[in-house]
Amino acid sequence: MASTGFDEDGENRGGIWDLDRKIDQPMDEEGERLKNMYREKKFSTLLLLRLAYQSLGVVYGDLGTSPLYVFYNTFPRGVNDQEDVIGALSLIIYSLTLVPLLKYVFIVLRANDNGQGGTLALYSLLCRHANIKTIPNQHHTDEELTTYSRSTFHEKSFAAKTKRWLEEKAYIKNIILILALVGTCMVIGDGILTPAISVLSAVGGIKVNHANMSNEVVVLVAVVILIGLFSMQHYGTDRVGWLFAPVVLLWFLVIGGIGVFNISKYGSSVLKAFSPVYIYRYLNRGGTEGWTSLGGILLSITGTEALFADLAHFPVSSVQIAFTLLVFPCLLLAYSGQAAFLMHNLEHSKDAFYRSIPDRIYWPVFVVATSAAVIASQATISATFSIIKQANAHGCFPRIKVVHTSKKFLGQIYIPDINWILMVLCIAVTAGFKNQSQIGNAYGTAVVLVMLVTTLLMILIMILVWRCHWILVVVFTGLSLIVECTYFSAVLFKVDQGGWAPLAIAGAFLLIMYVWHYGTVKRYEFEMHSKVSMAWILGLGPSLGLVRVPGIGLVYTELASGVPHIFSHFITNLPAIHSVVVFVCVKYLPVYTVPEDERFLVKRIGPKNFHMFRCVARYGYKDLHKKDDDFEKKLFHNLFVFVKLESMMESCSDSEDYSLYEEENERSRVALLNNNANTDSLNMDPTVSSADSIVSVTSPLHMNFGTTVQSDGHVSSHTEVDEVEFLNNCRDAGVVHILGNTVVRARRDSRFYNKIAVDYIYAFLRKICREHSVIFNVPHESLLNVGQVFYV
Repeated sequence: MASTGFDEDGENRGGIWDLDRKIDQPMDEEGERLKNMYREKKFSTLLLLRLAYQSLGVVYGDLGTSPLYVFYNTFPRGVNDQEDVIGALSLIIYSLTLVPLLKYVFIVLRANDNGQGGTLALYSLLCRHANIKTIPNQHHTDEELTTYSRSTFHEKSFAAKTKRWLEEKAYIKNIILILALVGTCMVIGDGILTPAISVLSAVGGIKVNHANMSNEVVVLVAVVILIGLFSMQHYGTDRVGWLFAPVVLLWFLVIGGIGVFNISKYGSSVLKAFSPVYIYRYLNRGGTEGWTSLGGILLSITGTEALFADLAHFPVSSVQIAFTLLVFPCLLLAYSGQAAFLMHNLEHSKDAFYRSIPDRIYWPVFVVATSAAVIASQATISATFSIIKQANAHGCFPRIKVVHTSKKFLGQIYIPDINWILMVLCIAVTAGFKNQSQIGNAYGTAVVLVMLVTTLLMILIMILVWRCHWILVVVFTGLSLIVECTYFSAVLFKVDQGGWAPLAIAGAFLLIMYVWHYGTVKRYEFEMHSKVSMAWILGLGPSLGLVRVPGIGLVYTELASGVPHIFSHFITNLPAIHSVVVFVCVKYLPVYTVPEDERFLVKRIGPKNFHMFRCVARYGYKDLHKKDDDFEKKLFHNLFVFVKLESMMESCSDSEDYSLYEEENERSRVALLNNNANTDSLNMDPTVSSADSIVSVTSPLHMNFGTTVQSDGHVSSHTEVDEVEFLNNCRDAGVVHILGNTVVRARRDSRFYNKIAVDYIYAFLRKICREHSVIFNVPHESLLNVGQVFYV
């Protein structure tokens, strides 16, 4: 059903009645209701355990494959002392405890946006609680969506003061946006580096039993697997996704069991690492080399940010159960077992994982390890697709083709262009670096930067969303920054040893995202300032000064309010316009999804005989504008429902009083007379014009049907039946999609960096991105492009 909004004062003129709600429920039904609630609670517990099991294949693949390469990257030159192994293990144990367990699983995961994780989800959450969105297309009706959850503050509270400070400072808004984009770019870097290091490390096990095999052969096998992995992406994971959870579960049980075997075989002295004293001894004895080895220790917590980004369809409690009961214990056993093996085999630090496997199960474990590496790679690739889709919805990424790969799950998508770019970069990293050490250095740089961004965004989340006491905010921030800045200082030493790769990749994507967003904001601001005055539209009369030809013209615009400049450009250059004009705005909101029954907002522009409407289609960053006829069908359905509701409401109004439309139309006539008397005041905002009326949902009491349609196609009396029939006749006559082909250029007096950004980078991105007509699936025979140039 069409959502019909609110009046100009923000008051809701109607409501949605829940007819299924039984207010006067008999007391004898109360017991049955409580029993049903109890049954649902028991079922939800079982469901929670099942979801915890299923989350293994999606959420924990990346974190679970870290034992393949941690000790190799920690000791790339070998180990000289058993105490170093104990110290490294102690660092791993406390890193896993502080970062994945305490920070992410029990704190950060609670900051999800209705189940969606990642830096852009945090940014969306902040945009709803403070007006920090840089594209000013918000409307007060958006806040009434069922998915638009937000908190309210006391005016004198610290949260309210923080909110006002954020909203008053434009540069703060840009800093928060850049932070979110930096985190996004680093996650994209993870999507490139995780497949490279995971698959290469898993395939490297071949050399353990074939010592004469050259490293080039291992790299070649890894590249072949990567090509196969990326080539299969268009099939999606829906068909094989059921295999992920059992394989990853088997992987965790295997590495945990191998850890127990090695501890029992080589002695339990390795368990001394649970004392933090060995961390101090390790760093004190190792000096600079020990400090830089933290870059290898950091790899033990890689996949932690992917854990948050891949949260997707799993409730937080199920992810917490899976981590605390299975993942965390198995990882501790795996690392402890490897350390026990290393203490008696110091020369095998480069292949500690495979060397520690009992000979009888070596090849089965190799197969499971390779499968787990592929699953971990798949999870990060899917997360990359998802986060780029979010960036696109926020106006921070060029228009791209997005394909749904599953009919069951909305979040499973495939982006062809990004897939092949990831594949090329991933193969380049694998073949270019050729060893795990340099790839590990690059991987660590990307991971620690994402963690720092998450920590900074979490400060605002704790203040604005959770409204925590400032002491809790300081404690969380202090502990997080101590750990993450320590690791960050270590990876800085390895920038020239591969750490530059994610910085270069992230820098390129950040440039693309920010320039695209900058161009989008400037274009939107220009359209806002140059939108057409409603007084000018009313002055043209019902014919708009042109010949009204049969049919419906859908004028696509980015403006959610007002008449766009493209319309005046169109009618001043062409002699005719369609009998019905609908301004269509497709906009994305900072919510994960917009329910279908709340998607469309329909308004009337001008008097009824103008036959002009506005339709705003609202989407969340997880929603996909489908490439089929559903959008057009739903648009017209909501338009017809709006006309019926408007007529029904008028028929219910008291004849002695002005109806909503009559009252507002009277104000529009007065405003028009005043504007005609004073030609300097032609910039009346159409969003507050009476002619831009909104009709609420009201139950009908009676209806009026007695009208006729004139021979020229105009409705003589605008009641429900005849206007709907008129709209149907116009639809049958043909629908034309009018799109603006705008060219954005920098003004001559602009600064040089603005000219480079707009005239070169943004212009290039506009040329290579997908056209609006392709995104909206507009057939060429009914497409009309209107060209215009904007100078910003």
